[in-house]
Amino acid sequence: MTPGGRPDAAGGGETAVHLADYLERSAARWPGRVAVVDPAGWSLTYAQLERQAVALAAHLAAHGVQHGDRVGVVLPKGAAGVAAFFGIMKAGAAYVPVDAGAPAERGRRILADCQVRAAITDAEHHDFLPGPLATVVAPGDGPDALYPAGDRPAPARPRHPDDLAYILYTSGSTGMPKGVMLTHANAVSFVDWCSSVFAPSETDRFSSHAPFHFDLSILDLYVAIKHGAAVYLISEELGKNPRELARFVASHQLTVWYSTPSILTLLVQFGALGSHDASALRLVLFAGEVFPVKHLREVQRAWPHPAYYNLYGPTETNVCTYARIPDRIDDDRDTPFPIGQVCAHCRPLVLDAGGTEVPAGDEGLLYISGASVFPGYWNRPELNATVFVERDGARWYNTGDVVRWVEGDGFVYVGRRDRMVKRRGYRIELGEIERALYLHPRVREAAVVASTDADGGVTIVACLASHDGANPSIIELKTFCASHLPAYMSPDRFAFHDRLPRTSTDKVDYQALRQAAAR
Repeated sequence: MTPGGRPDAAGGGETAVHLADYLERSAARWPGRVAVVDPAGWSLTYAQLERQAVALAAHLAAHGVQHGDRVGVVLPKGAAGVAAFFGIMKAGAAYVPVDAGAPAERGRRILADCQVRAAITDAEHHDFLPGPLATVVAPGDGPDALYPAGDRPAPARPRHPDDLAYILYTSGSTGMPKGVMLTHANAVSFVDWCSSVFAPSETDRFSSHAPFHFDLSILDLYVAIKHGAAVYLISEELGKNPRELARFVASHQLTVWYSTPSILTLLVQFGALGSHDASALRLVLFAGEVFPVKHLREVQRAWPHPAYYNLYGPTETNVCTYARIPDRIDDDRDTPFPIGQVCAHCRPLVLDAGGTEVPAGDEGLLYISGASVFPGYWNRPELNATVFVERDGARWYNTGDVVRWVEGDGFVYVGRRDRMVKRRGYRIELGEIERALYLHPRVREAAVVASTDADGGVTIVACLASHDGANPSIIELKTFCASHLPAYMSPDRFAFHDRLPRTSTDKVDYQALRQAAAR
């Protein structure tokens, strides 16, 4: 038996070289099974998804998209996006998903940074495009008309495991989001690990709550597609409505749920979980942030049937450690569960600030090596030089997370030593918020600090000094942030200063600001 509580059903044939291999094999084996259910309610079978991907691949190739190119995808979450990902990869290119709900200027910067050759978008999001492209494809409606039909087969592109599969942009400390490059080998190693641990099969029904530009979506999509399962895409609107979301889980008899802890907390607090039969669930997976035990306990009581797993890992490694949660959480436990054991496709190393390996029980920075570790950030050689170390014949990525090893529990997460925070599962560089605030015409100085409460909730405070001493109103600042930042990055509070405090080296004194914000 596997940890998921079922006989091993890894399936999927021999190990894939390329993510598109998963779709092709499942379409050949289960052509009539439902592959993807769109938020609008219609679905694509595996045969339909394969045909749509082939049509798009042929169209992209005919318009000059070459092996190794990047193709942007700016669409509301839906089946058209899934077909686009596979079509782009079949064309030999890498897909770059962009948050369609973020400000257009941010999307343009991302697509320009990675020099996309083409884009898949709709009329509503054309202002995201950075300039003239080889082709811009707008999806059609319905399962048989998403992409231009034609008689051309998919282009015969070479498939190598080290080819780029996708680039996910995360918040950057300089204000420019940075592109995390993931290869097919990186993704396949993670999907194969999930197969061995969670035993998916063609009868599973996966949730897909995470947006496509968030790394949690990789498990949702590719583990399901590899095994001929159905993946139910959850729209942004539904994802924020806990009552409807709880009803959705039960009515579609979902078997695998994966989301951030904050979403599960919303479900148990406002979703009336006890009113819905979710007994079909066999796995509840969560990642992206610390899960307060009191809320995890409430979820487990509302959904007592599934096995629960805490998954940990930055976008640069995907999941690299995991912990099985006990079937019953002790009533007196108040500390978060550990991030656990290292996944079989990864290796850990814990070093102190001087680069010396620390003994078990001591705190240190977690470094990860292995098949799932990304090759680097797109076009950021200086940054790449700072996040990797060569040691013992291997290349190790510095996660920036402080951990300690506890016998019997595995790794325990301690926190971070930089200015990166996680909120609602999103990784946020506070410097990117500062950069946006500096664009306001009346802001002279901006510094952003964050604090974490006992339940793991993150509060972001923007500290501002204005040019003329007349501070912008809170409504004005909220409106400004809404047009320059994704919603999850908008500050919770604004604090006004005559001037920001400085250290003896004339740097902003963030420690003083954090103390002032706490008061």
